[in-house]
Amino acid sequence: MQNAELLREYEQYLRQERKAAENTLSSYMRDIRQFEAYLADNCQCSLLDADQESVQGFLTSIRGAGKSGATCARCLSSIKNFYSYILLMGYLETDPAAGISVGKTEHKLPEILSNKEVELLLQQPKRADTKGIRDSAMLELMYATGIRVSELLDLKLSDVNFITGDIRCFSKNKERIIPMYPYALSILHDYVEFARPVLISSPDTDALFVNLSGEKMSRQGFWKIVKCYQAKAGIKKDITPHTLRHSFAAHLLENGADISVIQKMLGHSDISSTKFYRQLVRNPVREVYQHSHPRA
Repeated sequence: MQNAELLREYEQYLRQERKAAENTLSSYMRDIRQFEAYLADNCQCSLLDADQESVQGFLTSIRGAGKSGATCARCLSSIKNFYSYILLMGYLETDPAAGISVGKTEHKLPEILSNKEVELLLQQPKRADTKGIRDSAMLELMYATGIRVSELLDLKLSDVNFITGDIRCFSKNKERIIPMYPYALSILHDYVEFARPVLISSPDTDALFVNLSGEKMSRQGFWKIVKCYQAKAGIKKDITPHTLRHSFAAHLLENGADISVIQKMLGHSDISSTKFYRQLVRNPVREVYQHSHPRA
């Protein structure tokens, strides 16, 4: 079987059987295609002809190109998942990625914004035109709910309930309802009432957030929005659209929210993913102890 046909089949499997999110699917396929290119250029072989030496050689090459340990680990995970599928389908009898590891990876904690930095960022969109109203609504909604960027961009107009003051969010075929604070709800109402009708290209458009051409907002488009207002706010941290999600979780924890409730709002299936945010918050007990104890 040719590589192109194999990759099309695998992509279809990820989308239809595994129900992989679009960004996850894109990441998997990008890693496998990079591996495919390495095999062609350096080993003169196909994906079905790869062996442990070629897999290890690929990892060595990307590490030598300056990729982080986390990136190497992600690429290896993509390759292992791919060959698990190959074995499942009976295209191979042995796994060329079996027993290979990249060693212990260093996990870098993500950046979060302080309360003051969040306020600065949210104040940047000037609500004097439709773009400013839209941008303000998107940023407020991200910080109000902690949803993923992909979930924000997949929201439909029907997913907003202005009566109960919450949004309905879908991820991996699971639904969750997330409340919004009143100010975010008010800004979102202004967007839906005044800005969105002007921006949409057709009355049949169901996407909640659209670009200036009236089409569904893209990840790249929202990235540019965040980076633009970061610069205007003078925030020096290396933030991404996901930073608002991290800040949402960390600030709730810092203010005493129950971690199981935060888990539900974030849509984590495993609470260990939510407990990770404990590493990002201040420890007031330790601070009080160190400040108050005479021998501390």
